[in-house]
Amino acid sequence: MNYPIVFRLLGTILLIEAIAFLISLGVGYPHRSLSIEQSALAGFSMSTVIAFAMSISFTYLGRQGGLKMFRKEALSVIGLGWIFASLIGALPYYLIIPGCSIADAFFESASGLTTTGASVFTDFERFPRSLLFWRSISQWIGGLGVVVFFVAILAYLGAGAKVLFSSESSANSTDLDSGRVQTGVLRILGLYVGISVACAVTFRLCGLDWYDAVCHMATTVATGGFSTQSASVEAFQNPLLEWMIVLFMALGGTSFIVMLHFLRGNWKAVIESTETAAFYLILLASSLFLTWRLLIDGQYDTWMEALRYGTFQVVSLMTTTGFSTTNFDTWAPVTHVLLLSIMVIGGSSGSTAGGLKVIRVVVAIKVSLINIEKAFRTRVIRSVKINGRNLDRTAQENVTSYLVLMALVAHVSLFLVVLFEPQLSVEGSISTILACMFSVGPGFQEIGPAHNYAFFQDYTKYALSLVMIMGRLELFAILVLFSPSLWKRFS
Repeated sequence: MNYPIVFRLLGTILLIEAIAFLISLGVGYPHRSLSIEQSALAGFSMSTVIAFAMSISFTYLGRQGGLKMFRKEALSVIGLGWIFASLIGALPYYLIIPGCSIADAFFESASGLTTTGASVFTDFERFPRSLLFWRSISQWIGGLGVVVFFVAILAYLGAGAKVLFSSESSANSTDLDSGRVQTGVLRILGLYVGISVACAVTFRLCGLDWYDAVCHMATTVATGGFSTQSASVEAFQNPLLEWMIVLFMALGGTSFIVMLHFLRGNWKAVIESTETAAFYLILLASSLFLTWRLLIDGQYDTWMEALRYGTFQVVSLMTTTGFSTTNFDTWAPVTHVLLLSIMVIGGSSGSTAGGLKVIRVVVAIKVSLINIEKAFRTRVIRSVKINGRNLDRTAQENVTSYLVLMALVAHVSLFLVVLFEPQLSVEGSISTILACMFSVGPGFQEIGPAHNYAFFQDYTKYALSLVMIMGRLELFAILVLFSPSLWKRFS
């Protein structure tokens, strides 16, 4: 293990976070005459100093790190980076909110940076504007990934950049057109910023003031789901705004690489994208089914109203954003099963969405169908085609092993939650794990859209925070940290 380069890159992550603190401080400065904002500015000032000091310290420790980084260092930076970022990101909550515990602050910070959107707080309207802005901007940073941000900035990562990008974004670095990963990721960042600007302007034109427009832009494009309102998007009662949020949530759940192909006129790559076609097909079918079900259940009087609420909830949960425009926990059980299913599937690889990712589900289904046929036609040979190309055996095995490992971690996590929180219902316990592991936020029953996570024990909040980070990083970057052989120096 090359410890110096790990320290240096951790210093870069904390530098990005310190800059975000400074921006949040600037947002609150014009309102410094308010007593609540004065306290917030003091908290952000202290948080900024601590983040800068730790960044400088890590950078100093890594001054002899050299320029080469390999798989071990990359995985260490990813795992440790998200943990350190969540710890430092907890400072504003702990220092500003009266009575906020360390567990609450860490949970909220991890939820923001992992774009989960789960919260332990209510009455957000009473929070300082600077703190609400930090909640939103933390999801915008986490949406594309703290790691991807500094991969795009640092030119000295070399081959290690491919490992960082692939592990954090769930996309394959070979999907980038450029031989230099930094150039390819910079294009993605440019697209991310471009969509963000378009989203903020659109929300402003829909009637939001610039503050709410920017805050909701940050959490919509990042498919995070934090809102400045306790009632989420429902508080605005603005149908046009809701449809625009649906549009940008869908874009956030679409592969950024596919969108780059689209903008460059590479129609063949877009049309052949198996995952994109499956993603939008599932969104369409689920929205139509939910609309039909809401109508026959008498939840809404007109099909336009049912379509509006049904589509919003489908897109919000499948992209793992977690916004809500109604309390869907009161809907029929069959709708809960549908919403839980698409919550698990999630968005596209190489997008800001969480979940298993559509491509893995498609591959798993295709492999399963082939194995069913082999049960009675043992000599048949079938290939799994993705994007018009054959998927090799190693990739198929990787998908299978990932799904098995994810199921195992989910079951262990579920057991711990049920053990720690015996008062939870079965549906509430299951949706808690799924909502945290797949970066969704709200679930059903006790953690439905009308509730939050405040009632959990502190140790449960710590466990769920780790689950959120593991789910965001797709397990491996966190699980490898517990392997003793990883930490052997230069081996």
